[in-house]
Amino acid sequence: MKAIILKDFGGVEQLELTELPTPVIGEGEVLVQVKAISINPVDVKTRAGKGAAGTLKGENPMILGWDIAGIVTESRSELFVVGDEVFGMVNFPGIGRAYAEYVAAPADQLALKPESVDFESAAAATLAALTGWQAFSDHGRLRPGQRVLIHAAAGGVGHFAVQIARHTGAYVIGTASAENREFVLSLGANECIDYKTQRFEEVVKDIDFVLDPIGGDYIDRSLQVIKKGGTLVCLPSSANAGVQEKARAKGILGLPMMVQSLGDGDLRAEVSKKFAFEKMAEAHLAVETGKTRGKVVVIF
Repeated sequence: MKAIILKDFGGVEQLELTELPTPVIGEGEVLVQVKAISINPVDVKTRAGKGAAGTLKGENPMILGWDIAGIVTESRSELFVVGDEVFGMVNFPGIGRAYAEYVAAPADQLALKPESVDFESAAAATLAALTGWQAFSDHGRLRPGQRVLIHAAAGGVGHFAVQIARHTGAYVIGTASAENREFVLSLGANECIDYKTQRFEEVVKDIDFVLDPIGGDYIDRSLQVIKKGGTLVCLPSSANAGVQEKARAKGILGLPMMVQSLGDGDLRAEVSKKFAFEKMAEAHLAVETGKTRGKVVVIF
């Protein structure tokens, strides 16, 4: 089968297209012929030696990726039969081995793909969608009527988070560039702040919940607008140091977060860029800019 291995941690030149044996599945697993792969910021960070790199050390070959959509070609699970079209996030934050033509996946981490959704959109609605869902349901317990601020609202996690928060019944404020304002509003946001021309802490207040995929100084700035007793969930592990202590000092619940694989999810996914499997390096470079709208997907 075709696969892309990571020769060593570093730049995109470390990604190499090769041929490998098709995986052998175990009990409770299915073999998925991959049709689309979603590329996330954690893929890029891990390739560079950060992110989930620790889980890949010692793997030979090292194969990145977690988000897939495809067709079941072999099953050792009662959950799926051969021919089922599925999607999901495989073994995150462990080893997903998604950059391959075939992937052995735990069946309970996959969901049936709706007929109305193409493979590209299904692959996009995995890690990022689950991150938004788990942030609001498992970590923050978002409630109807609460005021929510979502940073990078047009991004991979952000554009799902806006939809989830609105579905919950929250009042949603997003930060994004001016060119993405209408997109963010179309997802259901009540307001959109242009982060290039306005400092959000100067125009919003009394926020119950902030979802921050950026970290760094966004943590301190976000704490200025959250009510006492409110919640700040910060996603990027490398940029959320001290979030709990800083939040606690202000009477706020501060939570770093790592998403976990689940077999669930059905949301509108925005796929802004598509690349052929052989162009994986270009897909990584696109995500690395941090400026993509929605998701970047690689297709077979």
